[in-house]
Amino acid sequence: MRYSILLLPIAIAACATTGSSGGIIAIETTARGQAMAGAHCTVNTGAGSWNLTTPASVNVGNASGDLRVVCSREGFRTSEMIFRPSSPFGSSVGLGVGGGGGNVGVGVGLSFPISLGGGTYPSRVTVDLNPQ
Repeated sequence: MRYSILLLPIAIAACATTGSSGGIIAIETTARGQAMAGAHCTVNTGAGSWNLTTPASVNVGNASGDLRVVCSREGFRTSEMIFRPSSPFGSSVGLGVGGGGGNVGVGVGLSFPISLGGGTYPSRVTVDLNPQ
C-alpha cells in the first residue's frame, strides 16, 4: 500500500496528453505573427488527404504515417510542415534553426510522451506564410 502512492504521479501523467483528441487537428495560418484566414491547405497522412481553407479543423483519425500540411495563399510563398506521430514509448528530440536580419537562433526541445496507443499528431498546427 505504501508503494502505491509512488505510482500516483505516473498514473496521472499517463492520463495527460498533448496529442490530437480523437484525431481532430485544428489548422491555422499566420503571417508576420498575425492570424491570417483564407489560406488553402492540404493535409496528408497515410490514411488519406483533405483540402481545407483556414482556419479549419480536420478529423484525420488515428495516427498513420507522417502528418504533412501544405498551405498557400496568393501573394505568399507556399509553406509545408511535416510531423511524425509522437512515439507511444520513449522520448523524442527536436532541433530547429532560424535566421534573418543577421541573427541566427537555435532551439532544442525534448518530449516524453506517455500513451498506450500508436502515437499521436499535434492537436493544433499553425503554418506561417511568408510574403513573396
